[in-house]
Amino acid sequence: PPQERILENYSRVLNADLVMPGFVNTHTHAAMTLFRGYADDMPLKDWLEKKIWPAEARLKREDIYWGTLLAICEMIRGGTTCFADMYFEMDEVARACQESGIRASLAQGLIGLDKIKGLMGLKESKSLVKNWHHAGDGRITIMLGPHAPYTCPPEYLKKVAKTAEQLNVPIHIHLAETRGEVEESLKVHGKTPVKLVSDLGLLEQRVLAAHCVHLSPEDIELLAEKKVAVAHNPGSNLKLGSGVAPLTEMLQKNILVSLGTDGAASNNNLDMVEEMRTAALLQKGLKEDAAAIPAGTALKLATLNGPASLFLNDNIGTLRKGAKADLIGVSLKKPHLSPLYNLPAHLVYSAAASDVELVMVNGVILMEKRVLLTIDEEKVLYEAQKRADKLVNA
Repeated sequence: PPQERILENYSRVLNADLVMPGFVNTHTHAAMTLFRGYADDMPLKDWLEKKIWPAEARLKREDIYWGTLLAICEMIRGGTTCFADMYFEMDEVARACQESGIRASLAQGLIGLDKIKGLMGLKESKSLVKNWHHAGDGRITIMLGPHAPYTCPPEYLKKVAKTAEQLNVPIHIHLAETRGEVEESLKVHGKTPVKLVSDLGLLEQRVLAAHCVHLSPEDIELLAEKKVAVAHNPGSNLKLGSGVAPLTEMLQKNILVSLGTDGAASNNNLDMVEEMRTAALLQKGLKEDAAAIPAGTALKLATLNGPASLFLNDNIGTLRKGAKADLIGVSLKKPHLSPLYNLPAHLVYSAAASDVELVMVNGVILMEKRVLLTIDEEKVLYEAQKRADKLVNA
């Protein structure tokens, strides 16, 4: 509800039809913007093994920096003020976040199939925590990022859990994304991926689990019991043919669910407005219930639930006196937003990312009148195209 005007100690007046908390994208791989459109219409396993992993092997540190900046340009333009990223060479990702002014929770992607490389990844994660945790005026925080149970053997996941406890940082992991992943886990370990990571002690830590598409009722109970935060990625799950996550069932069990776009190589954009609409419409159709996910719920998944899912303090992602100024201004004077009856419904079912006119993070204006103020957008577009051409044509 509208509050009384707070007029003391202001430096300037910003005009916007609607001011609201920014969108929080709780699962992405920012630098994968460089592979947007490179590997489409493929299932996850083939997408990874035949296209993405070979191309990623050619990435250089500077590629990741420019790919991340490209993602940040897109996210700011769409009203995203904070994102959670899992990739590698994360100091380059952190540098892009620091320079651009966006808020981010970053995790070095960890793969434990090779013992030496797995231990090296943990060492790099410790360095990332030391150098970047709470950097950028507190905008940058660090998580540990074990990729998934199928790329991180049980003993390695135990090490990750122990390291997270020692460093006092959360964990960001892909979990139960495909039916094949669950079937393989049952075959190899005799339990689902959720039960596996729980038995290994991982869920005793603060955990953000991406996807959670194929869950048994027992899995859902376990996620609720362990207070696991879930990043729901409906667009990516649909595009890769992975399935539809049981969103309504998770919410009924009071699981904290937020929204993520996943990487631009599997979505193929970082549009949180599109993501919340997809999340709502999917459940309505799946359940044959128009009220399955109301507009207000979808909006909450894309905004207020985000900071809590990233284990940030409650001064982030809310509009109140004393809170961090992470906010966006939205233009409502558009044909597709008129007439104005129900604001949450308009934002979820009618709005476009391009309706965002103003973006502020930590009290700093990053975009005003659709102009990016902290990033040289023309240079980013040039560098991204130049590097993408080399990567996919090698």
